[in-house]
Amino acid sequence: MKDVNILVEALPYIKKFHDKKILIKYGGHAMVDEDAMASTARDTVLLKYVGMEPIVVHGGGPEISRSMDKLGKEPKFIKGLRVTDEETMEIIKMVLVGKISTNIVSQICFHDGKGIGVSGKDSRLIFASKKPAHKITDESGNEEEIDLGLVGEINCVNTDLLEMFTSNNYIPVISPVGIAEDGTSLNLNADTAAGEIAGAVDAEKLIILTDVPGVLRDPNDPDSLIQRIKIEEVPKLIEEGIITGGMIPKIETCVKAIEDGVKSCHIIDGRKKHSLLLEIFTKDGIGTMIYK
Repeated sequence: MKDVNILVEALPYIKKFHDKKILIKYGGHAMVDEDAMASTARDTVLLKYVGMEPIVVHGGGPEISRSMDKLGKEPKFIKGLRVTDEETMEIIKMVLVGKISTNIVSQICFHDGKGIGVSGKDSRLIFASKKPAHKITDESGNEEEIDLGLVGEINCVNTDLLEMFTSNNYIPVISPVGIAEDGTSLNLNADTAAGEIAGAVDAEKLIILTDVPGVLRDPNDPDSLIQRIKIEEVPKLIEEGIITGGMIPKIETCVKAIEDGVKSCHIIDGRKKHSLLLEIFTKDGIGTMIYK
């Protein structure tokens, strides 16, 4: 009877989100654990079969660093941002486009979905420009100018290409590599790319898979999950130190996506089995929802 109740609870959400685009950012555990990736891919296919239009964007930072290490190139970061020279950019393309994207597409196809891998360079899907050199202030209060190299800022998204895929029942799997006006490849932040694409395609939801339950009032207490956050509450939560570290850019991505027209954003724990389905098809969900 419990299983039947779960199905009944899901029906209103299946109706509400029918024909709606759902942008899913694969990250964390769902990227490094084969079983988790397979489970997430299966759940993504299920969304397609019940009438939604999922679009996947994936990251791959840890895998890029591992590949660089194997090739004898030391990763360099400034304030958590990867410095990208030409050699690093080649490794990034090899890992994101040649390995991770094809693995996700294979899993989607294995579960009878029509997965198709694209990078932001394909048909100028993600048109970007090089992030300019800028000044940062170190802990001593000294200013320093930094240049991250081939790191991009997104200018626009070719929504026609994505519409062509989704309208023909394909699930696009997007690698966050942008293309500059002169054809140069640019490294893009995967969360930012997911947010920009979600806004451009007028997605109903942006769902970011992470390795944490969501936003916690107490980082040591998983039961202190904040289930709902209005975007107007975000500055205060950052000021109070509740939203900190790597969660800040994720939340900022969500805020911008909502300002660009996305109805709601969700930060959920990709380590939990079927977290994607639980967040979409149940009343309470399992993560943190950010909304207007």
